[in-house]
Amino acid sequence: MGDRISEKLARFAWSLRYESIPDRCIQRLKECLLDSIGCGIFGTTTRHGQIAGRFVMGLGGKGPCTLWAHQFKGPSLNVSLALGIFIHSYDFDDTHNEAKLHPASAVVPAALSIAEEQGSSGKEFLTALAAGYEVMIRVSLGAGPNAVKMRGWHLTGVCGTFGAAVAVAKLYRLDFHQLLNAFGLAGSQSAGVWAFNIEGAMSKHFHPGRAAQSGILSVLLAKKGFTGPSQILEAEDGGLCRAISDAYEFERILKGLGEFFETERTSIKPYPICRSVHSSIDAIKKLKSHSPIDPSDVEKIKVYNSEVVKVQTGWEYFPSTVLKAQMSMQYNVAISLLYPDVLPDQFSEERLRDPEICKLAQKVEVVVDPEINRVYPKQFPSIVEVIMRDGRKFVEYVNSPKGSSENPLSDEEIKNKFKDAVYDVLIPRNVKLSEAPSFGQPINIYDKNSKGAEAYEKLAKEILSGKE
Repeated sequence: MGDRISEKLARFAWSLRYESIPDRCIQRLKECLLDSIGCGIFGTTTRHGQIAGRFVMGLGGKGPCTLWAHQFKGPSLNVSLALGIFIHSYDFDDTHNEAKLHPASAVVPAALSIAEEQGSSGKEFLTALAAGYEVMIRVSLGAGPNAVKMRGWHLTGVCGTFGAAVAVAKLYRLDFHQLLNAFGLAGSQSAGVWAFNIEGAMSKHFHPGRAAQSGILSVLLAKKGFTGPSQILEAEDGGLCRAISDAYEFERILKGLGEFFETERTSIKPYPICRSVHSSIDAIKKLKSHSPIDPSDVEKIKVYNSEVVKVQTGWEYFPSTVLKAQMSMQYNVAISLLYPDVLPDQFSEERLRDPEICKLAQKVEVVVDPEINRVYPKQFPSIVEVIMRDGRKFVEYVNSPKGSSENPLSDEEIKNKFKDAVYDVLIPRNVKLSEAPSFGQPINIYDKNSKGAEAYEKLAKEILSGKE
């Protein structure tokens, strides 16, 4: 079923209208938008976020696109690069579990930059987001996420170019042939590999920013008449799916297209760590809630999961970068046993080298479970077994991690995550939301000098309540 896959997916994106998008999909997009803004504002404080911000400001150029928290506006090609890095900078941004990628960090920067440039309406913007998310996710599902990952490709970078391109094409109102050319050009720029995992390099954060930028570039070229391959996904010689995977399923790309939106299954992460580790952390938290586990008395911790998760996260932990710790099953299981929760505070330089954490981390072993290996990544289960020195064993199973469509965060949890993310950047930590001096005060969410905490709570409510 390799006939005109690219054309059919591109036509879906081109013809998509706001009225045809289910209400629950629109709601999920609003939640993801709020989440991505929070992640991005927090991301401006990271070292790679600061490098990206300074880099874009150094490039200069005129344009209407806002570089968050930097008192700078510039051209979309430059600003979108930094926004993607900001949003993905702490691995806290949304994910699609089965597709194994982060849609917001590639699609939102491109769409938001162009919507700001074009003065698009809220409905136009949300329609563009829906097209971008759906296309990006479905390309990954069709390529075969496990097979692509095991070849070393980072799906966020590889598929993000497609999502960014169709979102931008919608906002520019390209005709169908222009959009199809942009789609082909986007796939010609698909890139990103997992080599960052060796030392926790910044290139992981670069991938979605570059994908957003590449998506915009594809559209700008297509508008001028530059052509791209019309069979970028399925071509026998050089089609992307065939090039990066030996387990592609073209029918998966089109399955239920326009009838069911995969976007609705996008997860919002409660922990700033690799999504494949989340169900194991949930299992530890459940164990602690009903079993008396003293970390100092633990002999061994076995985490039963898939082969992909073992390759991706199950290596021996040693103190290095924040990202290295965020990707480590050993480190995150250890801190979840030692501390009440897994949050950004657990990834300070001091914590990464804490002897107690490092000692406990060495007791964690990832074991491939045949049944979990069979269902992953369609499902994200985990079994955690804690073995004590006196021989007692505590076992917990989690089928769907917190934040997934099967086990979602509440509206209040989503808003609280957003508030916690923006507090230190935009709001003094000692200012309570209920006491913030913002009455009658115009607030710019991109202004790092803004003091009005209530404005951020208002922004959360407006996005979630449906104002367009």
